[in-house]
Parts: sequence; C-alpha cells; structure tokens
Amino acid sequence: MPPATGVRERNRVETMTRLKEVARQHLAEHGAAALSLRAITRDLGMVSSGVYRYVAGRDELLTLLIIDAYDAVGAAAEEAVAGSARRSPASRWVTVGSAVRAWALAHPHEYALVYGSPVPGYAAPQDTIGPATRATRALVGVVAEAHAAGRIAVATTPVPAGLRGDLVKIAGDLGVDLAPDVLARAMVAWTQLFGLISFELFGQTRGAVTDHDALFTTALRSMAAFIGLE
Repeated sequence: MPPATGVRERNRVETMTRLKEVARQHLAEHGAAALSLRAITRDLGMVSSGVYRYVAGRDELLTLLIIDAYDAVGAAAEEAVAGSARRSPASRWVTVGSAVRAWALAHPHEYALVYGSPVPGYAAPQDTIGPATRATRALVGVVAEAHAAGRIAVATTPVPAGLRGDLVKIAGDLGVDLAPDVLARAMVAWTQLFGLISFELFGQTRGAVTDHDALFTTALRSMAAFIGLE
C-alpha cells in the first residue's frame, strides 16, 4: 500500500471510530430514535456534508452500531464458553449467562439498541443476522455439547408438530445437532435470560428486588435444571 493511501486509510479508520464513539454518546443521552447525523457531525467538528463520506445516512450508522453491539455481547459469551470448558454443563450455562448480563450492565444503551424497542423507521439489513446470533450460538452451543456427551436429562414434555418443524429449522440455522425437545427448553431458557436482564435494566424490578445478582444466579441455575443440564 503506497504511503499516501495508508495515511488516508488510517485517517478513515480513526474518523469512523470517533464517529461511532460520539454516536454511542448520543444514544446514551437521547436514545436511538433521536439519533441525528447533524448533531453528531457538529460534535465531531465536521461540516454536515462531510459525514456522508463515511456513512450513507442515519440507518447505515445505526447498522454499524448494532453490529458492533451484537459482536461485543457475542464475544463476551464466546469468551465465557471457552473459559468454562472444564466445568459441568450447568456451571457453564451459569457462566455464559452471567457474562451476557455483565456486558449488558456495562453497556446498557447498546443493549437497549439491540434488545429493546425497535427504532421507528429502521429495518435491520441482512448484515446484522450473523452478529445477532453469536450470543445465541454460544449459549446453545453449551447445550449442544452437553447433549452430545449424554449429559442432559431425558425430556418429558412432548413438542407439538408445528413447533417441531420450526425447531428443526432453527437447529439447522444454528448448526447444532439438538433434538427438538431439548432445543425447545433451551429457547425458553434463553428468552428468560434476556427477559431478566431487560427487567433489571429497564427498571421493572426496581423497588421489588434488592439483590439482582442473587436473583439472576438463582434463575440461571433454574434454567439449567429446566434444560436438563447436569
């Protein structure tokens, strides 16, 4: 790469990094629905037209922020999976779920962007699907490894035919070999996990729960037992 080209690329990367940093600050202050390229460029010290050399518009910037958020929570979950490889399946589930919660508590506005209310007028493109499944793959991967090792209790609840077809497709999309009844239980637990995080972050349990750490750990252990993890 010629020197001039290298300098331009570095400048572009630095500007994009700063652009997203300021955009995240605006997310925290005003919310995703009020995200304004004009306001962001003003804080960056750029002319309003200059930002269009980096993003086509607000929606493209939102997409970049969403992908970054999904990748970040996915990376936290994957790191927890790798670091808990020698533990029991139930302990691994608790470890990975706790890592997801820890990321959410540290990045509440980015969590709200990807797991909160949809942004009016914005439709997420296909580019977000891969990053969006990283945390799910990590959690379901713990279940799949336990299932392959014969470390999941036998299911007792039958799966209706219509749902069974959905679950077979989901297992294929995630690239896991899981029986529909096991995957059904894992999905129920997955939604409960994110529901608990949302309740905590968005204040639904304020005034009712004082020890969220204990509630979350208790819930994760209950989820593991529900799935059938040893």
